[in-house]
Amino acid sequence: MFDRSFFQTKLGQAAIASVAAMVAFVALTTQMYATPAMAANTMPQTVEMA
Repeated sequence: MFDRSFFQTKLGQAAIASVAAMVAFVALTTQMYATPAMAANTMPQTVEMA
């Protein structure tokens, strides 16, 4: 495993930044996909006034 001295190096800090970027990317992209049922529920409903 990696120890604290590794994460204090530039390579270790780059590894931490890379992992954080991948986690953020996955978190954001999973929120972009919606099923048609979810999209239908979020669309505003129009009411026809007769």
